[in-house]
Amino acid sequence: MKRLLKLTLKIVLGLLVFLLLYAIVIFFTSIVSVNENNEVTNKNIPIYILSNGVHTDIVLPLKNEIKDWSTDISYLDTKAKDSTRQSLAFGWGDKGFYLDTPTWADLKASTAAKAVTGLSSSAMHITFYGSLKEDENCKKFFISENQYQKMIHYIENSFLLDTSNKIQRIGTHSYGKHDIFYEAKGSYNLFYTCNTWANQALKAGNQKAALWTVLDKGIFWHYN
Repeated sequence: MKRLLKLTLKIVLGLLVFLLLYAIVIFFTSIVSVNENNEVTNKNIPIYILSNGVHTDIVLPLKNEIKDWSTDISYLDTKAKDSTRQSLAFGWGDKGFYLDTPTWADLKASTAAKAVTGLSSSAMHITFYGSLKEDENCKKFFISENQYQKMIHYIENSFLLDTSNKIQRIGTHSYGKHDIFYEAKGSYNLFYTCNTWANQALKAGNQKAALWTVLDKGIFWHYN
């Protein structure tokens, strides 16, 4: 009995120490900026970062002279079939969270365990937007064509393609009338979250970003 208690105590203490170190690392790596001295000119492509308070999306133009996303991602696949919305929000994340947990009340221990340990697969959540209003959870900035091409390459490479090199829609799943889900590469875990993916997208486009973060606040810290 004493051995069991000692073992349990060691496990609990070890977990507490790990969580403390985890929180400290998150804090310091989140506030360290990269790409701060971005002196590129001719920035004419509008980009948004958008948060719901937990998760960060990267919002890009639906189409321009560099990339026409509508050739692969059609508004006709949404419930609204609204052709007037000309921006796309890209949000990478855990497939189980996305599809099986529409609200926090629906979260299952098995879903959380798979996500934290990286045992689940991932999905890309696409949302069509019209005009966006800037506030503390929505920031707009402009990037150059070269930076945009690099960001596009990163995002394109996050989709899991089929044997015909086409992106793969996940059934008819959606949260509302203007969104779609697609298969994605990689797996969500304690060290690589939806916000880590978004932060890496900003890095890929040579934009301001955190050194490393798992939180949306770690991204928005650099855009205040």
